[in-house]
Parts: sequence; C-alpha cells; structure tokens
Amino acid sequence: MLDLDTFLTALYCMVDEFCKTLPPEAPRPGEAPALSRSEVITLAVFGQWARFQSERDFYRFAEQRLKSLFPTLPHRTQFNRQQRLHQEEIVAFSLFLARQLAEPNHCYEALDCTGVETRNSKRRGLGWLPGQADIGWSNRIGWYEGVHLMVSATPSGVITGFGFAPASAQDRSLADSFFLLRQEPQAGFESVGTSPGVPYLADRGFEGKDAQRRWREERDTEVLSPPKRNSRAPWSKPLRRWLAGLRQIIETVFGKLQLTFRLRLERPHTLLGFQARLAAKIALHNFCIALNRQFGRSNLTFADLLGWL
Repeated sequence: MLDLDTFLTALYCMVDEFCKTLPPEAPRPGEAPALSRSEVITLAVFGQWARFQSERDFYRFAEQRLKSLFPTLPHRTQFNRQQRLHQEEIVAFSLFLARQLAEPNHCYEALDCTGVETRNSKRRGLGWLPGQADIGWSNRIGWYEGVHLMVSATPSGVITGFGFAPASAQDRSLADSFFLLRQEPQAGFESVGTSPGVPYLADRGFEGKDAQRRWREERDTEVLSPPKRNSRAPWSKPLRRWLAGLRQIIETVFGKLQLTFRLRLERPHTLLGFQARLAAKIALHNFCIALNRQFGRSNLTFADLLGWL
C-alpha cells in the first residue's frame, strides 16, 4: 500500500515524462495559469477516485491535504477550466500509458459497450447535453439517459482505446466508427487508439454475418462473437463458455470504471468536461496497472493500492 505523497509523486513523474514528449504550450493572453500542464493532468487524474463523491468533494480534499504538493492551487472554477483546456492531453496521456504497458504477445482484445447515465431519464426538459445524450437501453441499468461507451482492453485489463455516442446508438454502428477511426485517425477522435492487429472478442451485440464480413474486408478487422440463440448454426455451450471466460476481463474493467473511479456518478454539464473526466478515469485505470506491475502485484488489484490516512 502506497501513502498519498508517494502515489502522487509517482503519478506526477509519469505525467511529466509524458508532457516532455509534447510540443511547448502555445502562449495565451492574460495572466499565466496557476498550475503547469503536468500539475493539471496529475490532479485531474488523481481526482477520479471514488473516495471523492464529486469534483467539489475532491477540491475540498485538495485544498486541505495537497497544498504542500501544489502550493499554487487556484480556485476550483479556474482548475475546472484548465482541466477542460487540457482535455486532449489527458486523452493522449491515457493512450501513452497503454503503449507503455503494451504486451507484444497478446492475441486478442476484448470489446464491449456500457451505458453511462448522465441524467435521470424520468426528468422533464432537455437537460445539460441536448443532442449529445439521449435515451437508450442497458442490460445493467435498464432505460437510461446518457451515453453509450465503447472500450477495448487487452487480456490483462489495459484500456487501449475508448469512444462514446448517444445512448440510443447500437453496438454495431458504434463499432463501425470505432474501427474506421482506428484505421484512419482523425483529429478530435484520438481516444479510440490504434488498431491492435489482433481479433476482437465481443458479445451478441456485435453479431451479424454482414457486419463482420464488412469489417473483415474493409477494415481488416476480425470480430468474434457468438450467434443469436435462434441461429441456424448455434455455438455449443462449451464454446460459449470459453468465449465468455476470455471476455470477462472487459466486465471487470467496466466495474473498475463505474465503481472504483465513479463513472456511475457522472452528471456532466458540458460535453468537454465529461470527455476530460472520462479520459482521466481511463488514465488512472492504466496508471494503477503500471504501479501494480512495478510492485509485483496483480494488475487489477486497486482497492488497497493507496492508503488515504
């Protein structure tokens, strides 16, 4: 178990190493920001632990406990602006960690989607994200208002790419965009990562001979998923269990994001703020794996990694 100062120092050093690979920040009018780029990313990532019930809760903790490490800590609203300003760098840091943790001999990635509720679906009005979040169905939470998050992860749980769409988006349509952007990167969509060159293991939401043939022929992407139970060529129960066992890692990853890094509590007011915090959660997930490997611990043992006293 690491103490707070050691954890933050390790995180800052990793962030600073990453920031040295970036071009210098462009000058902006007005006073210089209170925090450096490395400090903003460090605090943004650290603040995603579920020990903090909200951004406000995290900032109270930072003002009480972290002033010695971040003596120029500004007002919370200024920090939130800086966090949104560095959203692209936070995304890039999460993928930098994924590359650092790359396993050259992994033979597949697990691909799946989960619902992220951003507002109670029974409330009236358009909410904070009209046109960006809508109503959809999730096996985990039922009908919800929010976004549909897609994640790809290695067998050890490292998240190599992510993206999201309104909750009503279907798995296969989201996969179409995901595979396209991995093959043909476009500015603003870097979070999807790069094509791993190995098959994806998916659930029945990605089933469909036409879709899978199109991905294979047009995107050089192989997706393995079980057919529907009423298929004329159903899989045997042992084969289904084998695939479900390999895919269990993605369910574990979603559990970490939802519970350990409080994705289930997200109630964003702006899309950019949500993007920054989502990227920070992915980065914290990958960073914790890196620390666990450094200390010879199991990859996804996060509960006792950090001591809060």
